[in-house]
Amino acid sequence: MASPQSPSMSSTNESTGDQESNNRYNDLISTLPSQRWGPDGLDLHQYNGFWYPRITVEATMAVRDRFVARPTDVILVTFPKSGTTWLKALTFATVNRNRSLVLSMLSKMNPHECVPFMSKLYLDGRLSDNNSLPAPRLFAVHTPFFLLPESVLSSGCRIVYLCRDPKDNFVSLWHHFFVCAGVRGLAHFSFDEVFELFCSGVTMGGPIWEHALGYWRESLQRPERVMFMKYEEMKADTGGSLRRLSEFIGCPFLEEEEREGKVEEIVEMCSFERLSGLEVNKNGSIVFGRGEIKNKGFFRKGEVGDWKRHLSLEMAERLDRITEEKLRGSGLEF
Repeated sequence: MASPQSPSMSSTNESTGDQESNNRYNDLISTLPSQRWGPDGLDLHQYNGFWYPRITVEATMAVRDRFVARPTDVILVTFPKSGTTWLKALTFATVNRNRSLVLSMLSKMNPHECVPFMSKLYLDGRLSDNNSLPAPRLFAVHTPFFLLPESVLSSGCRIVYLCRDPKDNFVSLWHHFFVCAGVRGLAHFSFDEVFELFCSGVTMGGPIWEHALGYWRESLQRPERVMFMKYEEMKADTGGSLRRLSEFIGCPFLEEEEREGKVEEIVEMCSFERLSGLEVNKNGSIVFGRGEIKNKGFFRKGEVGDWKRHLSLEMAERLDRITEEKLRGSGLEF
C-alpha cells in the first residue's frame, strides 16, 4: 500500500528552471498595478483583477505553465483565512484514513506540510516532480477559478472550495498578517486602514466576492467537478460536511466505518482544540514563500461570529451591504 502523501515524497529540482519563463514573469509583473499593503509595507500586484504579492504572482504563472493535473487529483481552494488549515487536515485524514501513518503525520506535521500549496512547488523556478505521489494527490491553492492551470480545468479532477463570512474572514486575515506575522507593519497600517482596503478589494487574494463567485458559478454548472462549502455550515455539522466531502472526492465512508465511528474519529482528530494543542503547532514553523511563519499563527480561534468582538456595528453593516451588492442575483449568500 502506498504511503500517505507527504512533502518527503515530492522530489524537487532546485535548478533555476526555465530562465526564459522567469524573465517573462518578471517583465509582466513590472507592468502590473501595485498597492502598498501589509506587514513591512508589502506590495500587492493586481494580476487579472486579483491582488497578490509578487512571489505569488510568479508562482501562479509558473503553475499555469507547468502543472499537469490527473483526473484523480483533488484541489482544495480557499480565499486566504477561510479555514484552509482545517480543510487540509480533514481531507488529508479522510483520504489516508486506512493508512497507519496518518495519525502520526498529523501529530508531527502542520496540515500545510501534509497538503502543499501548488505555488510552493514551483517557487523560484523550481521544477516539481509529483509523479510518485499516490492517488488521489492533494494540492491547495488560493487561486481564482479562471487562473487555475488549463490541465486542472480539462482533466476532470475534483475541486473543493471553502468560503467564509467576509466579516470573520477580514478579522482572521488581520490577525494573521498584521498581528502574528507582521508586527513592524502595525506602525504603518491601522485596523481601520486595512479594513478600507479590504472593502475596496485590495487584500491578499482579493476581492473576496469575485473569488467566491467564480467557484460558486462553476459548482452550479458542474456540481460533479466543483464542490462549494461554507465554513459556517462545516462548523455547525462537521460530521455531515465530512461525509459529503468524502463522497465528492471518491473516498466515501463504508457502512462498517460508520459503525466503528470513523467519521467522528476524524472530526476529533482534526478539531481545532486537538490540532492547536499539538507541540508542532504550538512551537513549530514552516516556510511560506521566502519567509517563515510560526505554526501557532494558523490557530487563533476558529469561531463563527468572532467579528463581533472586533468590528463596529457600522463596519459590519457596511461590509454586509457590499457583500449583498456584490452577490446580488447569484444565489450565493453568506
